[in-house]
This record gives sequence, C-alpha cells and structure tokens, in this order.
Amino acid sequence: MRRREREITDQAEIDKILNTSQYLHLGLVDDGMPYVVPLNYGVVKDPVDGHYIIYLHGAHEGRKLDIIRKNPNCCFTMECNVAPFEGRMACQYGTVYECAMGFGKVKIVEDPQEKMDALVALMKTQTGKDDFQFDERMVSIVTVMRIDVEELTAKRRPMPGSEHQH
Repeated sequence: MRRREREITDQAEIDKILNTSQYLHLGLVDDGMPYVVPLNYGVVKDPVDGHYIIYLHGAHEGRKLDIIRKNPNCCFTMECNVAPFEGRMACQYGTVYECAMGFGKVKIVEDPQEKMDALVALMKTQTGKDDFQFDERMVSIVTVMRIDVEELTAKRRPMPGSEHQH
C-alpha cells in the first residue's frame, strides 16, 4: 500500500468495513480481459482458521459463472462511508471513504446446507438480521459462490482535519 498512513490494521475496524459495506465489486479475468461486476455479499469467518469467507449469489448461468469455471482467481473491493468534500481549489477536493480490497479463489457452492447458511450470512450482512429461513426449493433456484479470502487490506481517507487524520 502506497499511502501507509491510510492503512487500517485494527481487526475490529476491518470487520466493520466488511459488515457495513453494501456492495462488493468482483474482479475476474476472462481470457486475459478484466471483468468486474457489482454484487451483494455476505461475510463470515471460517470457524477453523479464522479466514474470511465471502458468499455471493446469482443466476444459474451467465458470463460470471462461465469465467469462474475457467479461472477461480479473483479480487474484490468494497467501500463504505463514502462522501465527497470540497476544497478551496480544485486539487483540494476529494472523497472520504473506508474500503477493503482482497484476493482469493471463488468457487461454486454445491452443498445445500452451506448454501442455506451462505444466504443467511448474505442477508445478515445486507440487513443486520439473521432470522431468515431458506428451504431447499429456495436454494435450488440460486447459485451460491464462495470466496476464500487469501489476502486482505483496508484503508481510510478521513475528512481533512478529523481525528483520524495523521
């Protein structure tokens, strides 16, 4: 990371970004060409080793799934608390934000119970509620994907003059 003063290393702050952001931008590579798609997501920590698992969902067919089947390598970004601010001159305008960026492998989830758990996680990340019920018919009409996060960084650009400013 070039701007080290913006790096977020506190695990609680990183968790907050992952659980507060509403959309994830999934980056894939299709025969050498980049392909990025915005998606809703759910995030959990693996109970065994604590790495992040990000769940995505979508239709049973389409370009995204075609690419994933050929090349599971992915990257993703997500952001929250985004707001533009003004400056005295054009070069002093900017945007405050908190964001996370990561890399991993994405795969299609086949196990019906994991799919149900993934959809509950997705709804919890999106709504803050975890009391949703899914049955096998409901999960059969959606494809669930899983990113096992291998690398993750987070950063913040605070409002100039705020307490987060270094």
